[in-house]
Amino acid sequence: MKLTPRFRVRRAFAFAAIAPAFFALAAHAGDVAQRSMTSLTPQAVIALGKTADWVAITPDAVWVGSTGPNAVHRIDPRTNARVATIALDGEPCAGLATGFGSLWVPLCGATPTLAKIDLASNRLVASFKVAGVQAEGGVTTSDDGVWLVVDKNGSLLRIDPATGDVRQTVRVPAGSYNPKFDHGIVWVTRVDGAEITAVDAKTGTIRATVRTGPHPRFLTAGAGSIWTLNQGDGSLTRIDASPARATKTIALETPGHGGDIAFGGGAIWTTMMKTPLTMIDAETMTLRCQWAGTGGDSLGLGFDAIWLTDYHGGTISRFDLNETKRACERSPSTPSR
Repeated sequence: MKLTPRFRVRRAFAFAAIAPAFFALAAHAGDVAQRSMTSLTPQAVIALGKTADWVAITPDAVWVGSTGPNAVHRIDPRTNARVATIALDGEPCAGLATGFGSLWVPLCGATPTLAKIDLASNRLVASFKVAGVQAEGGVTTSDDGVWLVVDKNGSLLRIDPATGDVRQTVRVPAGSYNPKFDHGIVWVTRVDGAEITAVDAKTGTIRATVRTGPHPRFLTAGAGSIWTLNQGDGSLTRIDASPARATKTIALETPGHGGDIAFGGGAIWTTMMKTPLTMIDAETMTLRCQWAGTGGDSLGLGFDAIWLTDYHGGTISRFDLNETKRACERSPSTPSR
């Protein structure tokens, strides 16, 4: 995700109104020797534009946003070739989401819009005007709507995917921007604070507020938990989905703007400028490996691969997931810490 202020995972359960946080700040990131990104060999590198940002995975494609041109690109994972480019009327600035047979792309500009792209035809089929799009925010889809925060006051909209009409406005804490739907709950990180809010996707009722590390922005779901990448101190917080409570926060030492997080292969993967890839064991919540160097900023997991953008390079690279995990098991040749 780009370098703008980015303070960028089926069970029935009941939440307490406010859930206390429990933090066990685990192994210092300095205890893990950094490796060089050059030690990983990509299976493919695909040029997209002046910049490359935001990744979404569908059953048969990888989607990536870009500027220069303002567009989203469809990549066929069977051939690693770009097979479609859909031009947009503004900058894709707040994530990508899939649902209802469409790719959803919030666009920044003089007239904020939510672009709807048909996944079958690769065509832009609608541009819904919205009250606002928060740069470095996010978008998600539930069973019946598209969710987007449109202002700094915490206005979370449930948008009808067919008409673009706002069906409901939920008030979450001011400074919350990034939503993620998982098993009946829309989780929203409060970037301007240190918490995450759980919203019942059926009713719009706030079910819980849980403490995290400072300035959480991007989040993912996996292994029965929600995980937040905290930009304030470069830490990672794990939140049990049921009951809603933070169970552990560990140091990654990757603070700053930008970044991304995803779950796959039994691990949590994060990216940040200058530290393009970090691997955390999801079961033990142990920092396993970090790769330093150029590139990074957004990623996705799919097709047994890690899809990692180089924001400034305007590319996305494909790394074999299992080979990257095996590389993590090998001792680094030149520890940098």
